Amino acid sequence: MNFQYYNLHGRVKSQDISLIFPGWENEKETVVVFSPHDDDAILGAGYIILAALKNGGRVVVVIVCDGCAGYSSPEQKDTIVNIRRDETKDAYRHLGIKEQDVVRFDIPDFSAISYIGWKLSSGIEGTFKKTIPLLRKIGATRILVPNEYREHIDHLAVSWMGKFDGPQAGDDILADWGTISRIKTFLEYSVWADFSPEDMILRGWMDSFIRANRAVKATGDVEEKIFQSIRKFKSQERVIASLVDSRRHRNSDGFCLEVYLEIDPRPFLDYRPYWGFIEKIK
Repeated sequence: MNFQYYNLHGRVKSQDISLIFPGWENEKETVVVFSPHDDDAILGAGYIILAALKNGGRVVVVIVCDGCAGYSSPEQKDTIVNIRRDETKDAYRHLGIKEQDVVRFDIPDFSAISYIGWKLSSGIEGTFKKTIPLLRKIGATRILVPNEYREHIDHLAVSWMGKFDGPQAGDDILADWGTISRIKTFLEYSVWADFSPEDMILRGWMDSFIRANRAVKATGDVEEKIFQSIRKFKSQERVIASLVDSRRHRNSDGFCLEVYLEIDPRPFLDYRPYWGFIEKIK
């Protein structure tokens, strides 16, 4: 498996993963992939998972929803969660991720957004209480979240969890929840939809409408490994058939492509441009 990394905004390529994850430190790195459902991380971030593992990093996948809505026949209704749990173990084991590095929150499908926060009105503790101690315990250094733009309500919710809770893991708060762990890179990955035009960096480059700003080009064996992992989710064959079929667009001349959007989850307001602007107002 070979990888080429791209900063699309800077129009730069490299065989060094530091182009995607600046300052990459091999065995000191823990990449956390927030996956709304068990198969999403593989569908959208499979290449970067394999690249991180190849470069000595640890990958932890956080599966937020339990998969209870993923049955395609009524007979599976009461067993689908356990079926998908077993399929998940096989799929991520095939990628090279250890079983203990697949973490489950077991929130019901189509419900994740109502679990965001710490102390919820229902009286239970929300995902914030799960996320912060986990990120600190494993020493998270990079976070990938799903694209929140018009994909799925659970994708939106899980993206918010990673983008809003992630920075808090590095803040000097809640000292009894573990040693702080500052996240150095935040990336969005697409399961199937294009990224938000509000975050678009390049317009009209090469007569295309390009919204991602990072990419990985890989050899064909990478896509084959991902495809074999996806096939472990036999219960989801009908559910994700169109997504699997659309993967043919990733391939060209023996190579395959995966794209991401690097984001700043805390874009602080800079007043300096405003001073220059108002001084020109007569």
